[in-house]
Amino acid sequence: MKDKEDTKVVVGISGGVDSSVAALLLKEEGYDVVGIFMKNWDDTDENGVCTAEEDFEDAVAIANQIGIPYYSINFEKEYYDRVFTYFLDEYKKGRTPNPDIMCNKEIKFKAFLDYAKNLGADYVATGHYARVDRSGDETVMLRGLDNNKDQTYFLSQLSQEQIKDVLFPVGELEKPEVRRIAKEHNLATADKKDSTGICFIGERDFNEFLSNYLPAQPGNIVDTYGNIMGKHDGLMYHTIGQRRGLGIGGEGEAWFVCGKDLDKNELIVCQGSTNPLLYSNKLYASEFSTFTNKKIPTQFNCTAKFRYRQKDINAHVKVLEDKKVEVTYDDTKAVTPGQAAVFYMDEVCIGSAIIDEVYNGDDRLKV
Repeated sequence: MKDKEDTKVVVGISGGVDSSVAALLLKEEGYDVVGIFMKNWDDTDENGVCTAEEDFEDAVAIANQIGIPYYSINFEKEYYDRVFTYFLDEYKKGRTPNPDIMCNKEIKFKAFLDYAKNLGADYVATGHYARVDRSGDETVMLRGLDNNKDQTYFLSQLSQEQIKDVLFPVGELEKPEVRRIAKEHNLATADKKDSTGICFIGERDFNEFLSNYLPAQPGNIVDTYGNIMGKHDGLMYHTIGQRRGLGIGGEGEAWFVCGKDLDKNELIVCQGSTNPLLYSNKLYASEFSTFTNKKIPTQFNCTAKFRYRQKDINAHVKVLEDKKVEVTYDDTKAVTPGQAAVFYMDEVCIGSAIIDEVYNGDDRLKV
């Protein structure tokens, strides 16, 4: 194995505190560190302000402070072709996609990984809160030490080839410790707030942004008996389990989105947060992906998350043909097609699949 000073690590520096500290820690460990800033989206707002430029300036400041060379690479075309078109296609189907998962799969750990390898990188590093275990004959993905920040959900569609040469320096730390290290070293990003939401939307209004790319088709909001309860501006603006923004008043418990009828362009709602129509216990998913190249059992018990920050629930996975799986689980609210079902064995992240159909017993829900 190479000495650390002869081991080149290319770090994705986003201009945020996590990637800044990741680069700092690797430099302090003695690695030959190179910083790369990825520009994935032209996010100039109506005032002509481009947050990517601000992030790049912060990334440059960090690279200079730490004393590492840096480059900027433009992946806007790759991002548009591989992530943004996927995002729009999913919304056209009435689903709720997670573009961050696709960005990691197609950009950060594919286009960026390829670029880094061409620079001669031995390893690639990012500021994700995750860990890897290389003690066996394969690299294993582990949850980040900070349960509140663990990001394995967003990394769950990666392959063994994509993680075998990856380092996650902050995955061994809790967020307050990352902030402390940044302040201790007077890093320019020490007090920079964390970015939230989808990168290409930023602080903009989601519905307004989406309407620029997909024509809105207003329709009726109906209850489960077909009674018209109101109007919606477009099915794409709503997701399963949603309560706010429906514009339905009246007496009784609050109304929640429990389904969509694409053929009739109707948004289906039900009353009460504990309404059985909001809950499911079985799903079918596709694009089943695991971190291992080894053969896995055709059935296994595990825990699962169906959205980020959800508590783990008990699940049973049956592997079908063509990268499809059937998952049965404890009754869970607002499981949504387009999102990822991510599977765990204690600290180990097994992999994930993309949710297609949701059931309550033998009844398929209109989601």
